[in-house]
Amino acid sequence: MKNDKTKQSYLDFDEYIRQGEPAQRERAESWSVAIGLQAVDGLKTSEYLQDTARRNIEGEITIDEARELVKQYYVSKTTREEDDADKEEADRVSGNIAKLLQTDAFTYSVAGLAAIHRAIFEGVFKHAGRFRDYDISKREWVLQGDSVLYGRWQDLRMTLEYDLEQERQFSYASLDKDMMVEHIARFVSGIWQIHPFREGNTRTTALFTIKYLRMLGFVVNNDLFANHSWYFRNALVRANYRNVAKGIEYEPLFLIRFFRNLLLGENNDLKNRYMVINPPEEWKMQERAIAPDKLPDKSPDKFGTSNMYIKKLICIIGNKEMSIREMMGDAGLKDRESFMKAYLNPAIKEKFVRLLYPDKPRHPRQRYLLTVKGLALYETESPGK
Repeated sequence: MKNDKTKQSYLDFDEYIRQGEPAQRERAESWSVAIGLQAVDGLKTSEYLQDTARRNIEGEITIDEARELVKQYYVSKTTREEDDADKEEADRVSGNIAKLLQTDAFTYSVAGLAAIHRAIFEGVFKHAGRFRDYDISKREWVLQGDSVLYGRWQDLRMTLEYDLEQERQFSYASLDKDMMVEHIARFVSGIWQIHPFREGNTRTTALFTIKYLRMLGFVVNNDLFANHSWYFRNALVRANYRNVAKGIEYEPLFLIRFFRNLLLGENNDLKNRYMVINPPEEWKMQERAIAPDKLPDKSPDKFGTSNMYIKKLICIIGNKEMSIREMMGDAGLKDRESFMKAYLNPAIKEKFVRLLYPDKPRHPRQRYLLTVKGLALYETESPGK
């Protein structure tokens, strides 16, 4: 038996995934992800759980029987070890996650997110499925002890409803693959930042993400959640941390790399130490050598910008004059303030779009024109009517 039990369990699952029957592969993948996700909270499963998972994978017992066996194992255990509480959480949560992953059922709503949390932590947390009723902060290793600013507890439901509705209305029709990945990364990042539950937010976000991506039709490479769950959490932290006084801005690059590997099958280097703010000099040198500042790009950037919202606006406007209402309609958005903040204002600031006519604030007949750097300049003979 190898000392690294997590690695040993992964190797066993990998064998089933590569050579097992279809049903075995599906069950092995669900257990691999379930066990791997425990790393986000520094938890490891027991040997008993791994053996029970094997029996389920091979079809000897059902997933519900496996979960009941794990529950009874801790109820009947007479000798308690120092880390039993952590192992029990990891074991029972792993069984619950494996069951969730072995079904396609999914409800895209605030209630559906709460239901995922309840299903994951059933029998583990008394507050499973319930939103927190106090504000929180968490000291993060990747932030050198600082914390992300999480959502106010009074606003949790309202903020979640807003984000989910904005995503529901969002149209992917005009996005290329790069823009799709960036948008998904930002959406998931926003859901995680709200942090609606007392504990277990990252594991809940991961399950919600897998289910949502399946609903969108993506074939998700679940190995990323199984083997890089700690990176996934730290990438979410960096994407949501800003400290202007220290010269630190939101950094979604690390999370985008994760999602490019997840959805595009790329092999970007996922190293946690690259994400630490103010790292030792030797870490900086390694990052410059191994992890370039820009995402790998298989073709020249014809747009001249890395901002996915500006790219989408360029595609929408093309060679037409358009009003804000027309642009919002083509973007699949209804909230003017959000459109101005995310799309139009950045595009104007970077001189990709200019106000054509008339040049007066909030005029009902305002029209905008594309003036893209590095692209052919689109002009018209007369202002829009």
